[in-house]
Amino acid sequence: MNILRLLRRFVPPYIKELVLNLLFNVLSTVLSLFSFAAIVPILRLLFGLNSAALEYVDPATVSGVDQTIAALKNNMYWLVGEQVSAHGTGWVLFLLGLFLVVMTALKCLCAWLASYHMVSIRTGVLRDLRQSLYNKIVSLPISFFTQEKKGDIMSRMTSDVGEVENSIMASLDMIIKDPLMIFIYLLILFLLSWRLTLFVLVLLPISGWVIGKIGRSLKRRSTKGQEQTAELLTQIEETLSGLRIVKAFNAEQKLRARFRRLNDDTRRTFNRIHRRYALAHPVSELLGTLVIAILLWYGGGLILAEHSSIDAAEFIYYLVIFYSIINPAKDLTKATYSVRKGMASLERIDKILNTKNNIIEPEQPEQLDLNELGSKPLISYRNVCFAYTPGVPVLRNISFDVYPGQTVAFVGQSGSGKTTLVDLLPRFYDVTEGEILVGGVNIKKLRTRDLRELMGNVNQDAILFNDTFFNNIAFGVNDATAEQVENAAKVANAHDFIVATADGYETSVGDRGSRLSGGQRQRVSIARAILKNPAILILDEATSALDTESEQLVKQALDRLMRDRTTLVVAHRLSTIRDADLICVLHEGQIVERGTHQQLIALGGHYAKLVEMQQK
Repeated sequence: MNILRLLRRFVPPYIKELVLNLLFNVLSTVLSLFSFAAIVPILRLLFGLNSAALEYVDPATVSGVDQTIAALKNNMYWLVGEQVSAHGTGWVLFLLGLFLVVMTALKCLCAWLASYHMVSIRTGVLRDLRQSLYNKIVSLPISFFTQEKKGDIMSRMTSDVGEVENSIMASLDMIIKDPLMIFIYLLILFLLSWRLTLFVLVLLPISGWVIGKIGRSLKRRSTKGQEQTAELLTQIEETLSGLRIVKAFNAEQKLRARFRRLNDDTRRTFNRIHRRYALAHPVSELLGTLVIAILLWYGGGLILAEHSSIDAAEFIYYLVIFYSIINPAKDLTKATYSVRKGMASLERIDKILNTKNNIIEPEQPEQLDLNELGSKPLISYRNVCFAYTPGVPVLRNISFDVYPGQTVAFVGQSGSGKTTLVDLLPRFYDVTEGEILVGGVNIKKLRTRDLRELMGNVNQDAILFNDTFFNNIAFGVNDATAEQVENAAKVANAHDFIVATADGYETSVGDRGSRLSGGQRQRVSIARAILKNPAILILDEATSALDTESEQLVKQALDRLMRDRTTLVVAHRLSTIRDADLICVLHEGQIVERGTHQQLIALGGHYAKLVEMQQK
């Protein structure tokens, strides 16, 4: 049932390729029977069995399946005998050999065409699964990634997807190719000798039971192996991200030891998996050989018996066909193991694909027109409460209004909830209680795409992509021109150092902007926000990690960006927000003070103490 569900889920877009694959597999199997059939008259000639004494029998004059088959065999041998009498044994052997070669060539061509169309299914399913997983990851809220490890997600997109791909291909073989081949071969075996074939069918279930016994624990061990692979990827990702700290604290040996333990545990788990998987081939081959040995004993007795329906040459042809069943039977065994491994990986992938997005889009989104605001506030927080973990509030009863063109700053000690407060506005998270309004409309009634289209972000950690300056600046704008990008860079004080690089705006910034200084990364990030030209600007400690010179250049760029724009500022350096229209002081998730810089200094409360501490 799992196999059918797996195929219904992934294969329907490739029905055409599947039908062609099935067709060429049938042709390949039938042609292999024709090629093997040439062996019988060749062996009869070599054994010296006399076909010249036979007479032609009209199949229409006989009745019953057995008599019809006997008549067809008789006529084939009669025709060979006639050719031997007319042209000699050498010429007939040559013709039979040529027939064998031609049939084998056609069989190989059909087998290749079957594989040719299977490749389209394999690569298509792999692409679709990766794309579905990537689309889901991009659509999930940020809260999902605070609970999951990056390495585990990467493992699911690489090794788990690969296992599912192998499982789907194995499932196709299990459902279509291998059973079809086995059915056709068994049909011919019944026609050759139904007694012998019934005897074989008694032995095969015993073989199947032994093979099934071996693979029962494979799915559980595969799940454990994928989880350990995810742990390895997580440590690799953390090591690469924090390599500067690792070296600064001489922690290389500690990380080597931890990675070695993980690596050894993973090796032991996969040793068990692969050793169990490797049993499939030798066990099925041994059981096949055992069945053939018993078959030789029983079939030999039938041949030696009087009035036997099968002679020695036909028995050898029977054995050739039976041995042809062994390969699809072995493939069927290996496919069973692959499916078990793949289902374990699919369960891990489905944990992501079936994750519900708690940022729910409205069924009938409202349209927002900021030109009709009048004297209304652009942004309103109404008794907003928020908790990452139920029962542990981060924000409590937050209320304030922001009017068009105003700059509102949020200050407070680390952990007071400043960044969380501004993250609620673009719906990176949803409020636990209360509501947030933009233009008088609850943001839950707006499409998140429309809401975020109004906003531009400049964060403390400037996020750049391993791409060119041009593409990083134009990241949020479709069809941006070179002139627009250059103008944005000039406003952000970034143009001069960009054109000084080897390829100017086509120069790559490196992984996460690693080829740039902190101030340069921040100015490119500001240029990106300038080009987007958002109605609402969110600055999250945009200058806190910069040196004095870089801070001045960035501050000039920010002043230009903030001009005539509604801005929310999370500030660490209080000197940067002296001119803000409103400063809100947060303490333990609540706004404890609000006012202008001068008003809060005169108040002599939390804000005045923060200013005094920074001045000292």
